[in-house]
Amino acid sequence: MRKPTAEIFKAKQHFDMLDGLRGVAALSVVCFHFMEMVYAPERNFIAHGFLAVDFFFCLSGFVIGYAYDDRIGKMGVIEFFKSRIIRLHPLVILGSILGLLAILFDPFAVLPNGYSAGKIALVFLSSVLLIPYPVMQERAFNLFSFNAPAWSLFWEYVANIFYAFILFKVGRKLLLILTVFAALSICYVAYRTGNIIGGWSGGTFWDGSARISYSFLAGLLIYRSRWIIKNKLSFFGLGALLILAFVMPFNKWVWLTEPLVVLFYFPLLVSLGAGAALTPGLKKLCQFSGNMSYPLYMTHYAAIWAFGNYYNANKPATGQLALIIIVGMILLVATGYLVMVFYDIPVRKYLTTKRKQNL
Repeated sequence: MRKPTAEIFKAKQHFDMLDGLRGVAALSVVCFHFMEMVYAPERNFIAHGFLAVDFFFCLSGFVIGYAYDDRIGKMGVIEFFKSRIIRLHPLVILGSILGLLAILFDPFAVLPNGYSAGKIALVFLSSVLLIPYPVMQERAFNLFSFNAPAWSLFWEYVANIFYAFILFKVGRKLLLILTVFAALSICYVAYRTGNIIGGWSGGTFWDGSARISYSFLAGLLIYRSRWIIKNKLSFFGLGALLILAFVMPFNKWVWLTEPLVVLFYFPLLVSLGAGAALTPGLKKLCQFSGNMSYPLYMTHYAAIWAFGNYYNANKPATGQLALIIIVGMILLVATGYLVMVFYDIPVRKYLTTKRKQNL
């Protein structure tokens, strides 16, 4: 195969509404992580914020199909992986560093003496390399104890590997069959565990495979089938519809309602988002929201651990707690913006430039 040219790697036009919705989902995840440190699911107003990950997975399938279906054959598997690593991994590394700093300098953290420098280094290395290592009981045996959200990036990488070697060659009929079987796996997980929140810990590891399998395949199927619904819904309208899924009540019926949201509601929102039109002003807002979403998602959890340790040590009153969470979210968004401007964009630009020079 001929060596690919730099032109092949040129970014395509984005679906700006989908970028905007990605930002809404990222903010919802941050809010959910704050709230779950304090309240049981039945008292948490955003108890289903974790479903934002399934929305991310569905978006990813759609976007990967749009961005690479017509050119992965020309660029080759290795160059595809380079593209994904440049896009995703700089923030995986930074999130791991922030998690390490939180372990070392959080004044409210209580860790047993058994954590030697060598063990901490090993946990850090596994986080940087995205190798699951669920050994910290104090962190609920997260797959990545220093940066909990990295579990979804692990499964994202797995999906990208399957896409590069298998899925980009698969026809629509077979893709539909695979999606149906993946839907059955989601239903099985919900029936077996009572919900679909798993995938992030050692004990729920394989639940993550069901979540990524269905949502990624569904997003890819939407793109290849051109199931894009033209509509006049605004960003605020679609954003509100997305938030409805996250504030859905947590009750005895979640084993049924959660799969319904993932199997049907999120693919519908992706179809609507891909077909919506935007005014210039809202277009800029959606672009900013999309650009911010990944830096925010991958850098916020060190602060969440610190907040949880502070809450357990001090048990602040409700009013003070609300103020802490609101200010915390504002500061995390500001941090995400700074990370985007001074780290994520420059690092990706540098790596992309070096790559094009090599070509």
